[in-house]
Amino acid sequence: MNIRLGIVAATIALVGIAGLPVADAGVIKNREGRQQKRIAGGVESGQLTAKETAKLERQQGKIEADREKALADGKMTRKETAKLTREQNRASRRIYKEKHDAQKQPGAK
Repeated sequence: MNIRLGIVAATIALVGIAGLPVADAGVIKNREGRQQKRIAGGVESGQLTAKETAKLERQQGKIEADREKALADGKMTRKETAKLTREQNRASRRIYKEKHDAQKQPGAK
């Protein structure tokens, strides 16, 4: 009975470990989507100028390309995950900064 329980526990642990890179990719992709919505909201409200929007979109495109590159071999290493997280943190700060600066879209309140 204990042997069977040990085998089941080991199997669950291995499946959990194998699923981590995919889970990390999903979290990163979801965050990309949320940041895209923040950019779109800034455009709609007039908080982002066309130039700011273009820069932010280019930055999001690079993050997406890096994510695809990291997943090209089917796995996302801790180092790749950390790099993407840093890039997303930087992008998030930039989105906030650009949305809250004094520049507004012409015609916006």
